[in-house]
This record gives sequence, structure tokens and C-alpha cells, in this order.
Amino acid sequence: MAKVSFETLSFKEKCKDLQVTLLSKFYALIPKSEISQNLGKFKLVDAHTLEFSEVKQSKAELEFSQLLAESFDNLKNKLNGNKITYIHRNSGIPLIGNVSFGIVYRDSSIIEIKPITSCNLNCIYCSVGEGLGSKKKDFVVEKDYLVEELTKLLKFVDEPVEVHVGVQGEPFLYADMLPLVEDLQKLELVKTISIDTNGTLLSKKLIDDLAKNNKLRLNFSLDAMDEKLAKELAGVESYSLKYVLEMIKYASSKLEVLIAPLVVPGYNEKEMEKVIEFAKSLPKLPIIGIQKFLPYKTGRNPLKKNVKIVQWGEFYAWINELEQKYDVKLKICKEDFLIKPTRELPKPFSVDDKVTATLVAEDRFLNTCIAAAKGRNISVPDCLFRAGKRVKLRILRDKHNVFVGKVIS
Repeated sequence: MAKVSFETLSFKEKCKDLQVTLLSKFYALIPKSEISQNLGKFKLVDAHTLEFSEVKQSKAELEFSQLLAESFDNLKNKLNGNKITYIHRNSGIPLIGNVSFGIVYRDSSIIEIKPITSCNLNCIYCSVGEGLGSKKKDFVVEKDYLVEELTKLLKFVDEPVEVHVGVQGEPFLYADMLPLVEDLQKLELVKTISIDTNGTLLSKKLIDDLAKNNKLRLNFSLDAMDEKLAKELAGVESYSLKYVLEMIKYASSKLEVLIAPLVVPGYNEKEMEKVIEFAKSLPKLPIIGIQKFLPYKTGRNPLKKNVKIVQWGEFYAWINELEQKYDVKLKICKEDFLIKPTRELPKPFSVDDKVTATLVAEDRFLNTCIAAAKGRNISVPDCLFRAGKRVKLRILRDKHNVFVGKVIS
């Protein structure tokens, strides 16, 4: 008799399949017939444990691990059904090189980490087109792998940094967010941990747990104080402004908070004064940073007819007026967070270099791949994925340790 058990996986029997759920938000199916064929009879002991009565422990672990690996090729996101890639220490996918997942180091004292892509909203202005309506492929990164690779980078940087959890989507969809924060809290060189959030997945219990980490700051998006308009901007009817405001108020009494409304021309300019008044009513005045909407090629651009993008000079003049009226700082810059240049991470290849790399995963967009070479990952557009295929690339981008390559003959 043998048992296999997993902390990050849970199991549920569904007709002819065993449903495997990863980190509560992602699932894959293993046909029961395949399990029986390879391992004989099995039963579900609890949500995380399977028991096999006809094989030894070593065979159970080996065979079931292989079945898991095969099923993860078809891992899907519960929110939108999109295909998802699980990036772990044995996946062969390096964590530096991509803007969507892993680690983004721009040679400064703020290091971005991205454990997940996905969002529970459909914001009409999203710069990357993320959300329930997204058809892009998703990623989720194993917590321990992310912390291990970040620790290596911190050793190289060798000075205090802010670690910013700024994902393409909503960070609190990541089931291991609290354990991740706890691990970051223990790292001596991490002086600040900041997390962007829409606030909808928080709870008072979760905020209490997060507040045990004294390095933490929550950055809330709050774009309107009118319920109807807030729902329109969020792109989903289920968005509850009342709940988000409650979470912001509670969080501001427990830890450091930043409120970052985005001004979308033709929609919420008149809401900014209400947002400021709300912020000033909180138990502790948060940092407030009003952001200007910018259109992006891969994002949603909801500009109304005859509404134009405000130029920077006009935008800052308006912000200056609001600052004077409410006696509060509304413009934030890198100096406010003590962001400064740090040690430059050597690049294993530069623009126009020719590199031989291995295809390791599909990237977010159709017919794009991720290739691995020299400890970095490279986005490759116009490339059909075939796992393990060796390709020759010409590097098109190397800025900020984010790499893009083109297949060459």
C-alpha cells in the first residue's frame, strides 16, 4: 500500500476523471482509467491524499508524478478556461526575461515579482487587456522557485530593495500570496514589500494576517466613488464598491496603504475629488497617487467619441490645483520610494546577437513561444510551439533584462 500527498494540489473525483486542482484556481483532469492502468486500484483519502493498494511507495510516487506532469500540459484557469503553464523549479523555464511572469529587474532598487497572470475583473482601461474576457494563456509560478531565484538576485544586488508584486492581473488570485509575503518578510535585504490590488479578494482576516509583516504596503486601485460608474470601469457587474471601500478603510488602520486612482478621459475626472475626500477620511492618511490613462497596443482603450487624451502639462496643472485645494500630495515619483540605480545585472546576450535556444512553453499570445538559453527566457513571436525544439534566434530586445527574439534560419 502507498500514499501520495501534496500541499499545493487537491483532488476530486468527477465521473470518469480525477480532477486535480493546483493552488485553488487551476485544474486538470486525469482519466481514472489511466490511473488504474498504471497504478491499480486507488481511493481518495482526503482532498490532498491518494492511496494505492496494489503498488509500492516508490512506484506510486514515480508513476503518479508522470501522470501529473502529462495532465499539466492541459492545465486550465477556473476563471476563464484559458490554458495555463505552471512554472516550477523543474520546468526548465528561467524566471528572468519576461514581463508577464517571474522576476523583472530593471537595475534599480525596486524589483518586480510576478507569481501569476489572471484577473477577476474586466477593467475597461486595462493596459494589458487582462481579465475575465482575456483569451491569453496564463502563468502561475511555484512559490519556492520564485523565492529561491529572487534570493539569488538579492545576493547579487547586495543592497536594500523594495519587492513589488505587480502582476498582469490581480495578485490575490495567487493562493500562496500570504506564504510568499511571509517568505519575503524574512529576507534581510527586502526593506519594503508592495502589492497592487483591486481589493475585491481581500478580507479582514487576510488583512490581519498580512499586517503581521511590517514591511508590507498595499496599493489599491480605486477609480470612482459612484457605485454605477465603478462597476462600469471594473467591467463586471459583481464589483462591489462598498466592499472595496470597507477593505481599504480596514487596511489603512492596520498597515501602510497607497491609493492609486486612474483618470480615464470622459469617465471619472469628476470622481477624483471624491476619492481624495475618502482618502482623507481614513484612520491614517494613505499615500495618494493619481495616474494618467495611457493607451497601449495590447490593452483596452475605451476612449469615447470626441474625447482626447489629456497632455501631460495639462494633467499636471490639474493635479496641482487639486493638491492646493485639498492640501495633500497627489503626484508620486520614484524619489518618494527611495528608488535608485543598483548594480547592473550582466546580460548573457544583447540586441542582434544570434542565440541557440530551446522552446519551453507557449507565451501569452497566439503563435508566440518562450525559449530558454543561458539562464534567461526569451519571448519569440511568430513561432509555433513544439516542446524541446532547438531554434536559432536573433535578439530583438534586451532592455531591462526582458528579452525578445526572432527565429532565423
